[in-house]
Amino acid sequence: MGGLSCSNCSIFNPPDPACNPNIFVCDGNPENPLGKGQSSIGGGLALIDTLALPTTTNNGSILGPLIPITNFTFSCTSYSPQLFKDLPKHITGLASFARSKLSLQTQFSTALSTPNIVSLCFPSSPKLDGPGLAFFGSNGPYYALSSSSSSSKIDLSKFLTYTPLIVNPVALGDTEINYRVGTPSSHHFIGLTSIQINGKPFPINSTLLTIDPESGFGGTQISTATPYTRLESSIFKAFTELFVKEAASSPFNLKVTAPVKPFNVCYHAPDLTITTIGPSVPTVDLVLHAKDVVWRIVGANSMVRVKNKNGVNLWCLGFVDGGVKNNLVNGKDNQKTPIVIGGKQLEDNLIQFHIESDRFGFTSSLLSRSLSCNNLALLKK
Repeated sequence: MGGLSCSNCSIFNPPDPACNPNIFVCDGNPENPLGKGQSSIGGGLALIDTLALPTTTNNGSILGPLIPITNFTFSCTSYSPQLFKDLPKHITGLASFARSKLSLQTQFSTALSTPNIVSLCFPSSPKLDGPGLAFFGSNGPYYALSSSSSSSKIDLSKFLTYTPLIVNPVALGDTEINYRVGTPSSHHFIGLTSIQINGKPFPINSTLLTIDPESGFGGTQISTATPYTRLESSIFKAFTELFVKEAASSPFNLKVTAPVKPFNVCYHAPDLTITTIGPSVPTVDLVLHAKDVVWRIVGANSMVRVKNKNGVNLWCLGFVDGGVKNNLVNGKDNQKTPIVIGGKQLEDNLIQFHIESDRFGFTSSLLSRSLSCNNLALLKK
């Protein structure tokens, strides 16, 4: 949201007849996080309305009645092709899960006096798995139906592993418009200590993994708005070199081919063996605050299928080069966060942002348990 202004006097031409310069209302400045520059920002009003949400009954396993959320704050803007650039087709709005007063989970928590928690499950294929699910205000249970039995329920909250959520004290650079200086970031950070491929670590400059309290540079962010995990250039180089080496060894015996943008490492699709957890490739382990707290990324989350009418038929490593520190764009650091874990790596994982307890929960791939987000979506029927 933007600053205070008499919007009903300033944004309409002619002005609203009810304009009173002594009454100030809030502007809203919706921003597309996938866009770049001022073209990714829209102008409009901050609005308040009532939103209805479905509840769950029977200990979280059955959809219950709708519950109204009054005084729900949101913003609308006139359509702009640039504002919607790079968003999926038919998407007409964005929802925030950030650490902010106007994020969905914070507004719901305040309105319903429930814990400030949101749990998310993004499907790998919306056409097959449905739209995915979000749970607000509940630490569980989150029931899924077993693939082998339509009557067997599994509580996925029991599979959650937790690591601390870290607050970045510097918000500068989070958005195109910087409203206040000296406020903490609304983004979610976790404490990554190392990355292993096939159980083998590679060297990472330790200063990249910790957040500098003065500049806010460093650390590892979770971002549902970033399509593929982004790694600072030195990390990306070491990461891809080790991945290629391990993929070339037994039992994979994979040989790289010409890549396609935005990826740097690709393989001919017929060369890969497909399993229940995706292509058979080296595992990627994100080692967090302790050696035994590991987020495992299997082939379904590390590899992206690239296929088109021109005969391209590849599997590509779904991690991208995020650039180097001090790569200044429009006078500011375009690489504030060296590691940003993106949407591809979140697919078919149950993740939980427990804001009140400052902890992040994850299951690693549900496919490893012969489950998916589709098993959660079945509860809606």
